[in-house]
Amino acid sequence: MATDLSNIRNIGICAHIDAGKTTVTERILFYTGKNYKLGEVHEGTATMDFLQEEQERGITIQSAATTCPWTYNGRDYKINLIDTPGHVDFTIEVERSLRVLDGAVAVFDGKEGVEAQSETVWRQADRYKVPRMCFINKMDKLGANFEYSFGTIKKRLGANPIAMQLPWGEGDELQGIIDLLGMKAYHFDPDSQGAVVTEMEIPEDLQEKAMEWRHQLIEDAAALDDDLMEQYLEDEDSVTVEQIKKAIRKGTISRACNPVFCGSALKNIGVQRLIDAVIEFLPNPEEVPEVQGTDPRDKTVELKRPHNDDAPFSGLVFKVVSDTHGDLTYVRVYSGKLVKGTRTLNPGNNKREIASRIFEMNAKDRVALDEVGAGNIVAVVGIKNSMTGDTLCDPDNPIILERMEFPEPVISMSIEPKTADDKRKLSEALVTIRREDPSFRSEYNEETGQTIIAGMGELHLEIIKNKLIRDMKIGVDVGRPRVSYREAIRGAANGCRGLFKKQSGGRGQFGDCTVNIEPFTAEQAEEAGLDFTDNIAFENAIVGGAIPKEFIPSVEAGVRSTAKSGVSAGFPLINVKITLTDGKYHDVDSSQVAFEQAGRLALIEAVNKAGSVLLEPIMKVVVTTPEDYLGNVTGDLSSRRGMIVDTEDKGMIKEITAEVPLSEMFGYTTDLRGMSQGRAANAMEFLAYREMPANLQKEVIEAGA
Repeated sequence: MATDLSNIRNIGICAHIDAGKTTVTERILFYTGKNYKLGEVHEGTATMDFLQEEQERGITIQSAATTCPWTYNGRDYKINLIDTPGHVDFTIEVERSLRVLDGAVAVFDGKEGVEAQSETVWRQADRYKVPRMCFINKMDKLGANFEYSFGTIKKRLGANPIAMQLPWGEGDELQGIIDLLGMKAYHFDPDSQGAVVTEMEIPEDLQEKAMEWRHQLIEDAAALDDDLMEQYLEDEDSVTVEQIKKAIRKGTISRACNPVFCGSALKNIGVQRLIDAVIEFLPNPEEVPEVQGTDPRDKTVELKRPHNDDAPFSGLVFKVVSDTHGDLTYVRVYSGKLVKGTRTLNPGNNKREIASRIFEMNAKDRVALDEVGAGNIVAVVGIKNSMTGDTLCDPDNPIILERMEFPEPVISMSIEPKTADDKRKLSEALVTIRREDPSFRSEYNEETGQTIIAGMGELHLEIIKNKLIRDMKIGVDVGRPRVSYREAIRGAANGCRGLFKKQSGGRGQFGDCTVNIEPFTAEQAEEAGLDFTDNIAFENAIVGGAIPKEFIPSVEAGVRSTAKSGVSAGFPLINVKITLTDGKYHDVDSSQVAFEQAGRLALIEAVNKAGSVLLEPIMKVVVTTPEDYLGNVTGDLSSRRGMIVDTEDKGMIKEITAEVPLSEMFGYTTDLRGMSQGRAANAMEFLAYREMPANLQKEVIEAGA
């Protein structure tokens, strides 16, 4: 067990779908000795893609964690590695992994460079301030171009890439890599699956090119360190390899630069050098800022925890996986030690949790541990009441670490059990899936008797449906996927009254409140210091006790529950601020229930007065197509109410970026294949909610009535 934190690296492999993340991970496992056989994604034998769905589709659906050893310069290191999905429907897996990682390796396709989902992942890493290095993979692919791909990192991501290597040949002629620091060429022997690496002089025809890139490398490194810049300007030749490494390590950790490496994971070229670079340039747990949180007893008090074993224990739950032997709860330990059998506290719900067993994970295999120190990622058995984003901490020194933000679902469908036994099993299964996947929602509709499940896209819901039927053996019928629309208001409305009065012998019910309503944004809520849960802000502006304090929360509860179920069309109301301005109460007849109903009635009147509008989810769609089909693709996108934002040349390929309503995109991938003879591809992610055309609003409202 490595206790020296400088010997630990917590890293993630992330990228656009099909850039080769899982193949890179499989090679890392092979070369670090975790696997004795190379797993292949296309054969369904990848260690990290161990779900049946992942093996059949050849994609990663859930992030998998593993721990592997690596010896570099005579020192033994421990790498905690997370392989994340590339498909946008599973972006939550990337989100929660990045939250607990200290560094990441962004993988790019050597022919395509930066693609649509690469940008999304990069922005997520920016949000969590994760240092990154880049690996331009698939340099063996026909049409691979290192300089083009390197340029897209700078142009599309606004990053500061620094080339550390060049490919030795490209496409079919890829033989190895050229190290610009040591100015040596490395050949990876194909007969030994790349395990035998031979160092040699750079071929003559590549020496001039290598010198140009090395000059640029030294210049970029010098720009990161004032002393080095001074030395570089005086005498470039005096700058040593160690000085360059030190400057680039410092720049990587401070996110001022991104070192770039290259190779081909499939052809076993460049992966060992990439692992060396992870040790060399990405931070250990002590080199990232102390973890921050708040005191659960007083949310205004900010607390910090140092990354060492002597501090009070704190950890973040970033994943829950249901398992036949008990739920596995993945925890990143930030400070202190977690000992087997220890009682910990979840300060969010004030529940005590026992870590009955602790495991170091290797994808689905596990190694039992007695204790674990700061800076490690482990799976714990025995945690019952904690979900993704929850904090676990020392009961005597509570702290709540910053939570993760989870996106709202944009698509839903009905699901009905076939038998009474299936009905019982379904409700339990949905609770399990909700614990595992925070981007999934489910609710039972009392009026229709249907269960509605909601997620991030068609593929997301299809995989959940398959999980219920195939893995959990539950008989269900599913409806067609439906778009999750939202309601908003056109303008403001003041003095909207909700009066609830009931008298039927004995004690009556009386609640009377007046509210103002106005359009509102998350930014405005933050400025005003208001809670913006479910995109609704509520402000109490009552003076003089027109409504007693104990009834104010009831008015808010009535307003929020009505907004959630929708006012005009049955879709959640968002982006509004409701201000409680006045009201009346009765000494005997007023109650919490009465004021809840009054709040409901006031909101209905306010929305009717302000005028409601239906919003639909708009998707950012990126299509890559051969030029021959450009007209077909753009014409089809326009017919789907799409707006073409950008068209870019990528050699013989055109890349089209468009904004299209989700309701028009069902089955698009199949249609696109048909119109391009299978040669075009697309990626799609949620962009924003926007107002629908009036005629279509009417159709949706009538269909839901």
